[in-house]
Amino acid sequence: MKFASRTVTKIWEEVPAAHNPFLADRCRCHGYDLAELAKKRNFVDVLYLLFRGELPSPAQAQMLETLMICLINPGPRHPATRAAMNAGVGKTNAVHILPIALSVLGGAHLGGEEVEAGIRFIRRHQHAEAAVVAKKLLASRENSEGDCHIAPGFGSRFGEIDPVPQQMAALLYELSGRGKALQWGRDFAHSLIKEGMGWLATGVAASVFCDLGFLPQAGAGLFQLFCAPGLLAHGLELASPYTSITAMPFLDEEHYVIAQEAKKRTC
Repeated sequence: MKFASRTVTKIWEEVPAAHNPFLADRCRCHGYDLAELAKKRNFVDVLYLLFRGELPSPAQAQMLETLMICLINPGPRHPATRAAMNAGVGKTNAVHILPIALSVLGGAHLGGEEVEAGIRFIRRHQHAEAAVVAKKLLASRENSEGDCHIAPGFGSRFGEIDPVPQQMAALLYELSGRGKALQWGRDFAHSLIKEGMGWLATGVAASVFCDLGFLPQAGAGLFQLFCAPGLLAHGLELASPYTSITAMPFLDEEHYVIAQEAKKRTC
């Protein structure tokens, strides 16, 4: 193997300073001068440019910014937010709160991994009739306790349809930048209503990312990025030195239950 002699990227150009080539005198993102972008564009435009290599249309920028606001806080019931809150109340160093929470948010349950899988699912099925796909999946599902994610980004939460993702999807659907993936997801979610299932936040994100042309892997990371402010805010709220560790619930022995099959496992 012959390794590259220098780092190469199509995303970012750094023009060396005349007095020190290790310092950048100017930066360009996909050919656009960063200082000019800062003067003339907003954050969502530059974010889109960074990942897609071109500036978004006004309709695309509106879709992305609306999604960012919808996802800004997963809420205190989300496992990732709980991780941030537990880290904060335990007086973890503040710089570690967000990484701890994001590691949970990257998972397959209501996290980035589910968003990535959701993009792949929608891409694979959006040319088929949504009701037919839903009927097939419902017929093949196994009966089990707890919530059912009939497909990545779609299912139930706490035994019912989660209202907020339905509201998110409806809001995004009214925008001019909506695309075929969001339309297909809307039809698919509608086909699940009688079974007590619908959109999950991960599915809403996946459909918008799909319509905006983001790769599945990028969708997973962007979902974490968009949810990060809420995770950090909740963690810092409890990180105050004036907040007691008792501010978060702690299971007593009576409610700490280990499943029988877990008891039988050996290391």
